[in-house]
Amino acid sequence: MKLNWGLIGCGDISRKRVAPALRDLKNCRFIGVSRAKKELDRSFAQEFGAEKWYGDYRELLQDENIQAVYIATPPFLHAEQVVEAAEAGKHIICEKPMAMNTGECDRMMQACRVNGVKLSIAYYRHLYPLVDRIKEILKSGEIGTTILSQINAFEYFDPGVEEYRTWYFNKEKAGGGPMMDFGCHRIEVLLNLFGAVKHTIGVVSNAFFDREVEDSATALFEFENGSRGVLTVTTAAYESKDTLDIYGSKGSIHVPLLNRGRATILTENEERDEDYPPHVNFHQPYIEAVTDAILTDSEVPVDSETGHAVAELEEEIYGAQER
Repeated sequence: MKLNWGLIGCGDISRKRVAPALRDLKNCRFIGVSRAKKELDRSFAQEFGAEKWYGDYRELLQDENIQAVYIATPPFLHAEQVVEAAEAGKHIICEKPMAMNTGECDRMMQACRVNGVKLSIAYYRHLYPLVDRIKEILKSGEIGTTILSQINAFEYFDPGVEEYRTWYFNKEKAGGGPMMDFGCHRIEVLLNLFGAVKHTIGVVSNAFFDREVEDSATALFEFENGSRGVLTVTTAAYESKDTLDIYGSKGSIHVPLLNRGRATILTENEERDEDYPPHVNFHQPYIEAVTDAILTDSEVPVDSETGHAVAELEEEIYGAQER
């Protein structure tokens, strides 16, 4: 059995990961695409094997043959498009972050409940094999009680004025800088590993660039299980980082590159490396799992409640700068 998909938004993520997954997965049928640059929707559809292209996303939503949509547009459009997709009876994967604020998340969730459709947020690291393995190690007690976790996510980003992605610097469209853009992914990882957060402190600023949104941010989380987590993100540092370090009372776990999937585990008795690499297309296992959940009417991997929880923590991080 296959699920008929439509794609709204054809930017970098769609080109590199989403469209190839919808084309290649055996449980997906790639019906159609729509994009803001209407003159390019046909060429994109033909490149990735979609059967149709639409001048406006509302036309795509009116296609009764489409059962689900992947929304891959900037954050300021998510709430409106998710609500309209739900009202059209489509199941939905929405790109991260879920929305600009928790109020928009509430609207999206309500629309999906009322119309009986599933909403999943594209936090694909939730299905990384390495993340599952780390959860196993933590549960086993091998490194004892978790004391502290640290994530550093550094992605230098300074596009020219002609680069279309300069919308990332528009607060009304992006909602924030790196903490909103890719920090949200790491917040979801921390929630997945350590559970709910009791208290949050955030420091958000421009350390180097002069922009509407921050170029650097740090958040300190106190989890309900008693451990602490520190997340630092930046688009200003030259050196790239994607690290995860977890320190326990009897050992530690060190991941030098989360997207690579290798971890070093240190205990009193040994030091060992373990490899659990993700799929070459990070999005593909996630889209496949959501598709299966829709076809079998089961739970999606990352539901809207998780998306809302991430948005709530983002609000606390940014809100600390306004008080």
